[in-house]
Parts: sequence; C-alpha cells; structure tokens
Amino acid sequence: MQWVKVLGGVVGAAAVLGLGIIVGHFAIPKGADSPAPSASASQDLDMKILETLMEQLDANRIRENLRELSKEPHLATSPRDEALVQLLLQRWQDPESGLDSAGTTEYEVLLSFPNGEQPNRVDVVNSTGAILFSCRHSEENVTGEQGDPNVVPPYAAYAPPGTPQGPLVYANQGSEEDFKELQRKEVKLQDSIALTRYGGVGRGAKAVNAAKYGVAGVLVYTDPKDINDGKSLPNETFPHSWCLPPSGVERGSYFEYFGDPLTPYLPARPYSFRLNSDNASGFPPIPIQPIGFEDAQVLLCQVNVSVHNRLELRNSSNVLGIIRGAVEPDRYVLYGNHRDSWVHGAVDPSTGTAVLLELSRVLGTLLKKGTWRPRRSIVFASWGAEEFGLIGSTEFTEEFFSKLQERAVAYINVDISVFANATLRVQGTPPIQSVVFSAAKQISAPGSSGLSIYDNWIRYYNRSSPVYGLVPSLGTLGAGSDYAPFIHFLGISSMDIAYTYDRSKTSARIYPTYHTAFDTFDYVDKFLDPGFSSHQAVARTAGNVLLRLSDSLFLPLNVSDYSETLRSFLQAAENLSVLLEQHNISLGPLVTAVEKFEGAATSFNQRIATLQEGTPNPLQVRMINDQLMLLERTFLSSQAFPEERYYSHVLWAPRTGSVATFPGLSNAYSQAENTGHDRPTAWDEVQRQLSIVVAALEGAAATLRPVADL
Repeated sequence: MQWVKVLGGVVGAAAVLGLGIIVGHFAIPKGADSPAPSASASQDLDMKILETLMEQLDANRIRENLRELSKEPHLATSPRDEALVQLLLQRWQDPESGLDSAGTTEYEVLLSFPNGEQPNRVDVVNSTGAILFSCRHSEENVTGEQGDPNVVPPYAAYAPPGTPQGPLVYANQGSEEDFKELQRKEVKLQDSIALTRYGGVGRGAKAVNAAKYGVAGVLVYTDPKDINDGKSLPNETFPHSWCLPPSGVERGSYFEYFGDPLTPYLPARPYSFRLNSDNASGFPPIPIQPIGFEDAQVLLCQVNVSVHNRLELRNSSNVLGIIRGAVEPDRYVLYGNHRDSWVHGAVDPSTGTAVLLELSRVLGTLLKKGTWRPRRSIVFASWGAEEFGLIGSTEFTEEFFSKLQERAVAYINVDISVFANATLRVQGTPPIQSVVFSAAKQISAPGSSGLSIYDNWIRYYNRSSPVYGLVPSLGTLGAGSDYAPFIHFLGISSMDIAYTYDRSKTSARIYPTYHTAFDTFDYVDKFLDPGFSSHQAVARTAGNVLLRLSDSLFLPLNVSDYSETLRSFLQAAENLSVLLEQHNISLGPLVTAVEKFEGAATSFNQRIATLQEGTPNPLQVRMINDQLMLLERTFLSSQAFPEERYYSHVLWAPRTGSVATFPGLSNAYSQAENTGHDRPTAWDEVQRQLSIVVAALEGAAATLRPVADL
C-alpha cells in the first residue's frame, strides 16, 4: 500500500505544525477548556464500552498490520522508516477511525552505521597477513528476504572504527569476572581479540571490560546453547523451526546510556548545546563486531578485525496521536511502542506496532461515532530510533519534562507484544499490579484451556504474596525498552506488556531470531503465533488497562502494593545489620520510614473507600488522583546516583551489589565491604545512601496523607 503517496506533503506540513503544540497544550482545541457538553464530572469506567473494545479487537487485522509493517527493513531514519511515519499519520488522521489529532516531532540525533564502501570484516590471517578464513559479511539468504538490498550488514552500533589484530582468546560472556579468571590463569590478554557470547552483561559492557585488560578488539556471537537449546544444524533451524540459523547475527546498540549521545538531559532540538562526538561518553572504547555462531566455531590463530562504522547526525521522528479527555484533558495516559527495527523487525517491534494500530483503530472508531470519549487524555506514541538507545522516547521526556511530571498518569509500553504464545508477561511498578490483574481476569486466554489470561498466567509464573496468596509474578523494569526514561527519569508509573514462552520448555534468553535478518513475518506467522490469538490477547489486555486508567473515576493504582516491595527490601537490609552496626549505622530510621509508609497507604486506601461509598465532589476526586499519580515521583532523588545518567528512582536503579535491597544501599554496602574496614569514607557512603532512602520513604508517606496535613 502506497502510504506515502496517499498523504503527500500537505499532511506532512500540517503534522509538523500540529505537533509543535501537541504536548504543550495537548491538542486541546479553542473553547475546550471546559469538559465536553455530554461529559459529567462523575464520569466513570463504562463496562459496556470496555466489552465493546474487547470484542472489536481483530486478530486478522493485527496479522495484516504486521504483514505491512514488516515487509521491508526499516532501520531508524531509513526511507522505509519514514514511510511508516506516514502510515501512522494516515491511520490516526482517518475520518472514520482516526484520533483527535496526530503529528510528528523530529530530533536531530547521532546514530551509527556501517560504511557501505568499506564493509566491516573479521579475518583469520597467518604471520604474513595472508587471509586464511573470512567471516560472513551477511546472513545466508534462506527465505529470500535476507537478500533484500536494504538489509543492514551485521554491526555493533557506536563501535569505534579500527583494525585490531591479535591472537584469539575466548572470554565467555565478557564480564569483568571472566577477564579476571583469564588473568588468573595467566592467559595473555594484552593486544588480543576476545571472542565473547551474548548474555551475562550488556553489549557495551563487554568492550568496556575487555579494554581494562588490554584487549584490542572484541567479537560477539550468539551461542546456540543460549538461544536454540543447543540446536545448530541448518535442518534444525529457521525456516524449519523457530531456532536461529547458523549464520544469524544479533545486531544492536553498544552505547552505554540511553537518549541522544550528544545532548544528555537536553532534547536534540536545534537550540540545544551538543557535545563534540570525540568528547561524548558511553561509546565502546575498542572496536567490536558481532558474528554468527557458524563463524565463531571455526575461528583460530590470528584474527584481524576491521570496523569502519561511522557516526552520522540524522533526523528521527516520533509520531503522536491524541484522544482528548472529556473531564480531565490535562491528565495523560500514555501508550507507546517504538517503530524502528534492525532489519524487517517482524517481532521487534512490529508485533507491538501491529497491536498499537489495531487498538487505536477501535478506539478511534468509537470516538468518531460519538459513542465514547475518555475521561482523561490518551496519548499514543510511535517512538523513533529506539534500537540505538531509546532515543525517541528519551528526547520526548527531556523536551517535555515538566509537563509530563506534572500531568502524566501512567505509561503503558508494548514493544514486542508476542515473544511466543504460552502466557502473559508483565513488568511494572507495584501500583499497576491491581489494574493489570483486573484486566487479565476479564479476558479469556488463547487456546482451549477455558482459563482467563490471569489464571493461565499463574500456571507459568507465580509468587506467594503475604497479602493476596498465590498471584502472577510481576517483573521489574530495567532499561530494555522505552519505559526506561518514564520510570527512571520522570518517576511515572509504568508497565511493559507482552505474551511470552514457557521457560520450562526452552532456555532461550529471548526469541532466537532477535535482531537478525530472520525476524520476518513468516517467522511470526508459522512459529510464534499462528492465528495471531496471542496478539489479540495482548491487545485486549493492554486496551483493557488503558481504558481503566483513562476512564475510571479514581485511578486504579494501589499504593499499598508498594508495601510488599519495601518490606522485602527492608528484610534484605536487616541481614546486613551486624556489619552496619559495627560502623555505627542504624537501620532504625529505615524501619520507621517503612512503617510510616505502610500506615499512610492503609489510611489512604480507607479514605478512597469512604469516598466511593458516597458522592465525592470533583475536587475530592482530583486531590486523591493527584496523590496516586504523584506517589511514584516521590521516589526520585537527584542525589542518589550522580554517576548514573537518567537513573534517579531509589527503588529501581541498577543494582551492582549482591544484596536484594534498595539499590543505592546495596551498591554502597558491597563497595564498602570489598574495600575493607579501614575505609571510613566508603561506610560514609552507605550512611548517605541509607539517608536518601529514608528521606524518599518519608516523602512518599507524606504524599499519601490528607492534603490539608503539611
């Protein structure tokens, strides 16, 4: 379908103009400062509308969306990526199923690409430099799609150029411990080439760790044991099964941080200061190149690695579509998914985009028919350049930091919507647990089990809750997708929703064709989700959650569910008390702060219950909802992790310490313990981190108390 030709330049110009004010005023038309005439301040979730949404989400439409989205490679800023921008705009501006408004914003960001004139190479050479063996420059063309001229060759984005040569050393997963072990065994690392496998530590960390030991270059491959349950023969892999073919190579970004590398904490707009790329931090310190496991198993002797990647400033677009709220248009429920992929990207991210388009179609149709308008505004987002380091979403949060912190209710992320077809998998902050559970209980699981998604979920992933008994396990949020800047930087309650595989049947760390040229429509259609019932299940779950968050009179966020996390962290901290007391560090204030939070949360829930029994006035509802919305922000501290870019949430920052407690406390304790008892400054940092946590918890408790109480 010729989406670009349909729209033409007029729509493009209008879109750019429209989005200039899309967040500042959230596309509220003139005269819309008051609620819509049909809207009541007491407007609550309409279960009939919810049921209509569930019924109208169509698996076949999602399948056709995916076919269209993944028919060509769409690397960030490529012509096909820009064509998909126009596709989204056309859908969201459709007169029968579109949204109130839609448009784009562009950010000029630093990306990294291989040099078409000088391909990256990995060669085995002899002492005279003669080439004995060369690794593949591209993956085997097993289905015809891998030969598309727009398939980007395998490379490590942001890896510096260079031509290191040296003896090959196998370094396992490239962790610091792996290199220490090699050093202990007196393996010569200086000027070597390290062969590492994916997993264990992040991509970029492999190069950082290697460089500390004098390694000149790094190769990374996907081990069939980690991804294919050991299967490696051509007749055992795609297109004969879901397993990765021997020539498959996982592409990826090796940038340490997220966001545009040259404009940290500033949006990559024309007015922003830019670092010189030579002075920017977070890039791998030495050349690094990914290869396939068929090449990894034959590498011997001297290896020559030639990396010719180059940095380029490119314009990358976010696309936003808005449904204006009838009662609280200045409260935003955000739903996002990135658009760009490394190659065809059928699974990552097009399964998510296919669901996004179907969900927005059904809601847009209800909107255009005049049968529904949400209480709060809904913002649909298609993020650009996520694969290079969550760039589009991060630039958005930087540009609209204040408004989003003041007005955003929650962020729903559906990146890969279907990894496989066994069960739901949700990651999120504790307050979203109740709304996700409510949605999952209302929807039938795919297949013939007759179970709800909730009950099916418990069968695969569960935990024993001291409050609720046996419940599904809710995962925590790291930095794997576009939720990261919303939770870590802005403190917005966030979640990531997907369907995934049965881990009792496979040890794959992720779906096998991840970031390769074999991630195609046929791969999804034949092996991941035949019939697209799991896609439909995710659409129904995410849509149900979205409607509950946007339409419920009181936000369906349960602050008491944070108590279990805090109790768990506290108990882990108490295991450290003997050594802490030796350094005059008391956990008493932390115990008191946790108890204060628990008491405040209980009282807060009681006030909500009392109001629900009566007829609360709009101001009472607004005050309660603001407390619910702002609780997550109280856990932010700019003092907690000054060395970590964007991370400021004292509960969910990266934890390098081994103790499963508050990250700052765990990290500081581990550092102090490892540096010995004669380093008082290290124990001072433990005390400082403890104080930061206590202050955050005290602030959280205060936020939940009646607003008239200072």
